This record gives sequence, structure tokens and C-alpha cells, in this order.
Amino acid sequence: MFSGAHSRDLLFSFTVRDGDKVTLPCENVINNHLNCDTTTWLFTDSRGKAAVELVNLGQIKEKAKSDRLSVTAECSLVLKKVTVEDVGRYTCRQFIGNPWTQQGPDAVVYLSVVHMTEQKKADEVTLNCSVWRYERCKYKVKWIHNSEALDRDYSNLKPLESECSATVTFLNLAYTHLSTYDFNCSVTTEDNKVQLFTFSTQSSGKKPGEVLKNLSK
Repeated sequence: MFSGAHSRDLLFSFTVRDGDKVTLPCENVINNHLNCDTTTWLFTDSRGKAAVELVNLGQIKEKAKSDRLSVTAECSLVLKKVTVEDVGRYTCRQFIGNPWTQQGPDAVVYLSVVHMTEQKKADEVTLNCSVWRYERCKYKVKWIHNSEALDRDYSNLKPLESECSATVTFLNLAYTHLSTYDFNCSVTTEDNKVQLFTFSTQSSGKKPGEVLKNLSK
């Protein structure tokens, strides 16, 4: 099962941490293809540049990312060591015939990336968690500690939440028992699925954030 949420057929959205690996499904694959020779993958970044062809009829074409890209037997696109530069819209298209003619609708995947930072200033530590995305912000972001909201058990900490971003600041001397790696960034999607990302400024090699629960509206 894919670690992502889809709102309707042929449209998926994934949220992963930078440094992790993600598999983007192609939901319109033609039967009886030979090594994905009917499949083309396109990428459009969040800056609105023209679409870039990543895969053409099963063959990797984007040289800048070729060491991080691969195609599965099911024609899904695998992207390793994800960065915020990979945020965007991924389109899987099917072509047959001579000349090549597109078959069926596009299969679209939106990829968002969670990026975390740590800043130390004197005895003060500030953690930031941001979701980089293709479209407008559709997420609620907050920090939690040991599965509890910070404003419940740690009233003296300074959490701050803004659009698609959250920070928490604390004094080392006041909270010597706290470890930054005990903090989790909670990301809630529009359809109320929650993913928890343990604090890390780089990939831990673990799976992308686990979908924990569905919250009632």
C-alpha cells in the first residue's frame, strides 16, 4: 500500500521528509507493456517552470536526477534522497502506436516535502518544521513531544504555528531533560490524516512519516 492519500482516481498526494525515498504510483498503466515502454513521466516544479521529461517510454531522461530516479516493473517512479527541489507535480502518461498517441487520462501525483532545522543561540534552541508544497498550503503543522501537544505539558515552551510551518523554542538550562530527538513534527492533511516525523535535520533511513490516524472533522 502506498504511503500517501488520494482524493480521487488517478490523483495522489504524498508528503515525505527530505532525504527519504518515495515511490510515486502510475495509475493509468497500459496492460501488456514491455518494460514500461508506453510510460512517460513529467515533472513540474512549484516555481511554475515548463514541465521536464523525467522518463520517456520507460527510459530515464533527466540527467540531473538520473542517479536518484528509477522505474519499477509497475511503472511507478522511484525517487531517492528527496530534496525540497523535488516538490511539485508528477504526471504519468501512456502512449501507443506510431506515431505515438496518448491513451487515457493523466495520472497525477503531488509531492510535498517536510524540511526540519535546528538553530542554537546561546542557551536557546529553536526547532523549525516546514512543509514545502506545489500548491497553496493544505496542511496544519505543529510540534509535539512524547505524543502530547506542547501547550499541554510544556506550557513554558514557546510554540509558534504559521502557514505550513511550526517552530518551538526552549532554554537548554530550563529543560535539560529534553532531547530534540524526542520532538515530533505533526503534519495534518486536508482529509485529516496525520503524519508524525521525528526531529532530524537529515534522513534517518526510516520510512517516511507513518499515517497514524484519521481525525474526525
